[in-house]
Amino acid sequence: MLLQLLQWSSLLPLLIVFSSLLPGLLIFTLREDQHRLRTLMNLSGVVLKLVLVSLMLYGVSQGQDFRFELPFLANAPLVLHGDALSLQFITLSSVLWLATTIYAIGYLEGSPLRSRFFGYFSLCVSATVGLALAGNLITFLLFYELLTLATFPLVVHRGTPEALRAGRVYLAYTLGGGTILLMGVALLHSLAGTPDFVAGGYLDTYVGEQGLSLQIAFFLMVAGLGVKAALVPLHSWLPQAMVAPAPVSALLHAVAVVKAGAFGIIRVVYDVYGVQASSLLSLTFPLLVLAALTIVYGSIRALQQNDLKKRLAFSTVSQVSYITLGVALAGPMAAIGGIVHLVHQGLMKVTLFFCAGNFAETLGVHRIQEMNGLGRRMPWTMTAFTIGALGMIGVPPIAGFISKWYLGLGALEVGQDWVLLILLGSGLLNAAYFLPLVYRGWFGEPATDKWKERHWPGSRLETHWMLLIPTLATALLAVLVGVFAGSLVSPLGWTQFIVAQEFRL
Repeated sequence: MLLQLLQWSSLLPLLIVFSSLLPGLLIFTLREDQHRLRTLMNLSGVVLKLVLVSLMLYGVSQGQDFRFELPFLANAPLVLHGDALSLQFITLSSVLWLATTIYAIGYLEGSPLRSRFFGYFSLCVSATVGLALAGNLITFLLFYELLTLATFPLVVHRGTPEALRAGRVYLAYTLGGGTILLMGVALLHSLAGTPDFVAGGYLDTYVGEQGLSLQIAFFLMVAGLGVKAALVPLHSWLPQAMVAPAPVSALLHAVAVVKAGAFGIIRVVYDVYGVQASSLLSLTFPLLVLAALTIVYGSIRALQQNDLKKRLAFSTVSQVSYITLGVALAGPMAAIGGIVHLVHQGLMKVTLFFCAGNFAETLGVHRIQEMNGLGRRMPWTMTAFTIGALGMIGVPPIAGFISKWYLGLGALEVGQDWVLLILLGSGLLNAAYFLPLVYRGWFGEPATDKWKERHWPGSRLETHWMLLIPTLATALLAVLVGVFAGSLVSPLGWTQFIVAQEFRL
């Protein structure tokens, strides 16, 4: 009723995008010494976005429609539309933006170029939210490219030769992927126009006449999206981007870039082609095989890494592909597992990158062999790391277990029993590259003579409170969404609502 009285059904999607865009643009104008004003703008934008997203969540749950349209191309306007699927992604982005903003303020304390960093940081979140709210492929493509441009300055923020090299690789991959996506969108537009996304897809009537062209458009779009989703062999930019500061790594892996690619694949399969048309065109099985290969490959490469952040990066290559796996299985149960993993993986992975940043900034620990005894010096951070690692392995009741449970049930539901072997093998590989880190942290003999106290040696806490609190909060959320998965207000409950719409149950 309140939303109807205020007539926010069309303005609310735009306001959600602007709640981070405007503070970001203003932050660029601030001097480096205007720390308090910059922090106020950052946190005000976050809080406002969370309030607006909460209003939209309530409205969508009550059947309210939120749609903003602006003329752009012939038969292809720019559309922002709030539906259940977009809100899954937006809520994750907004909550983790709050945690990552607090973390970044503490992480970059005393560092140069903070106004530039937080300006682009806010633009990155704005592009991510706009992408999530995109109501058709043209709007999605626009924000997809804006996300690339907004994240590049964050990847190269430190300005070192290594960072600049990683930035060039990042641009080459993501701009190339964007070009391929554009080709696929243009081909599909020539065949069927660009209507709004529709639960269940809108291409059923074109399957018989334009089957080959639809297949080509699909594989072009998946290839373009697969760059950001880090599908093999399009993943190589991601480990190299780990030269970026820890808050950027958390943003890339848990909130923005890789999730944008995975989210785009969900949109294309479910809301453009639809499960029925995808199956008739034999599109889902090749995607399923590619996701399975990426899961195994990423896990094997993670096992080979000695640098902590690179091990986490290859873990992301593997873990994000669970989302694509669930989509490609083309059944309701698997869809639940894949879509809810969008949230679950985000919570666990942001926790792990926060922990890696805490270890590096407090004690100068970057490599696996340097982790011995960390639990004695930083017990809270090591506890959070342990929760994130066990969740990635799939240990109940942490969030990762819920995702894998539904993926396994979904594989059996559609008769793809071999996928269980992929899930089992991945779980064992996850254990092989995470459990030794946990063991080192808690039971390894500490090499205190090699630890170099960094920024906060005199703190009463184990590290700066703005680094510790977000880390513990996201770790706690990863546990709570698993423990209370059966609740209607949990990510799992909301995902079941999404899947019921997508499969028209």
